[in-house]
Amino acid sequence: MPASTHEAVRAAVLADSDTRWKWGALTARRITTATAEPTGFVLRGRATPTPRQLAETGVSTTAPSEVTGADFLRAVRDAEERGQGYDVIVLALVGGTVRAVLQGLADLALTRRPVIVTGYVGVVYEKLTDGLLLRHGADVVLANSRHDAERFRAVYEGVGAGSDSVVEAALPFLGGAPHTPEPGRDTLVFAAQPSVPATRAERSYVLRRLIDHARLHPGREVLLKLRSKPGEHTTHLEEFPFQKLVRDLDPPANFRLVYGHMGEVLDRTDLLVTVSSTAALEALHRRIPTAILTDLGVREALGNHHFVGSGLLTSFDGLDKGHAPTPDETWLARQGVASDTPYEEAFDAARDRVAALLALPALPPITPYYTAETAPGYLPGILARHRLDVTAPEPRESGLRRVVREAARGAYRHGVQRVAPVIRRLGEL
Repeated sequence: MPASTHEAVRAAVLADSDTRWKWGALTARRITTATAEPTGFVLRGRATPTPRQLAETGVSTTAPSEVTGADFLRAVRDAEERGQGYDVIVLALVGGTVRAVLQGLADLALTRRPVIVTGYVGVVYEKLTDGLLLRHGADVVLANSRHDAERFRAVYEGVGAGSDSVVEAALPFLGGAPHTPEPGRDTLVFAAQPSVPATRAERSYVLRRLIDHARLHPGREVLLKLRSKPGEHTTHLEEFPFQKLVRDLDPPANFRLVYGHMGEVLDRTDLLVTVSSTAALEALHRRIPTAILTDLGVREALGNHHFVGSGLLTSFDGLDKGHAPTPDETWLARQGVASDTPYEEAFDAARDRVAALLALPALPPITPYYTAETAPGYLPGILARHRLDVTAPEPRESGLRRVVREAARGAYRHGVQRVAPVIRRLGEL
């Protein structure tokens, strides 16, 4: 039986990193009538978050279960067999993994399949077309702004795929009190990104300029907000962590590295500076003065091209002289931040679509754009990499096997994050 809009909706979230877990869990709450915590799953892999990273997101008191893709599909199948099937599944994953899980869910042939929701955790500045086509087939593809919704629909319609799944919403983690200056407080926060900029020279440049800015303004607190601690992993590889680069420098006392929940850091921020972090949108939503750096160019590879027309572009030279950019209000409204519409109303359309789908006697088959007919030279490789075979027997894991698996996973991560970058650099000599 379809779930009534008046009944509690059973929701599940599958994520592949700490930031996507945060997006997925908050999205599940905002677009459904679920009163209970969504059942959480995180994929085991290179970017599997640590308990500290998951706790720092602040979105749930219950830690998600660590699973493989096949484990997740078994959990979905077993829940239905127990009569407790999920009504909504939020896929907070990269595009290729979304496509593979869509295939796996279709192959389960459930009596009543869940409504499948997916989207993006932040600014979409690269692989727009491929990422969207890999997500096609979900019942709801959330766009975080009017700007994104228009782009998403144009891509789907441009290849002859249906665009009804695209629903305009907003980033689910916006919020917090509006910026209020405090007498005597002057705090600049730089929101770091693991892979932007990417090179050692560029990251060292940003770090040196931040430290120089702190020396130039001794009365200003300059905080470098980091996503992860040494040894932890994020959505993107971080070859040159700022924590290591700063060891070669001698920063002044008013410069510090900080961790923690971004919302709590923004509570004491008077100027947010970044290259292209989604933290800029969080800050703008709270009317915190925000600056997007141009020192390394305005380039697609950096993602700061997304902010062209925002009025926020400036350089360290400008910041050193006291310049604080003024955002363009029209640009803000199109990006879904600091708009005149109440924030909660941004999710009305998504809630309505999910409720309408749940009210249907049966959901239509999952019909992705990428199939064996449309992409015979591309799709098989994507599906093969994920190996979502739920018919394989589920192994019983002994204590020794679990220890060995954790050690192997640690070795793999060390190889990906530490050894591979060294080999690549040696190859460039």
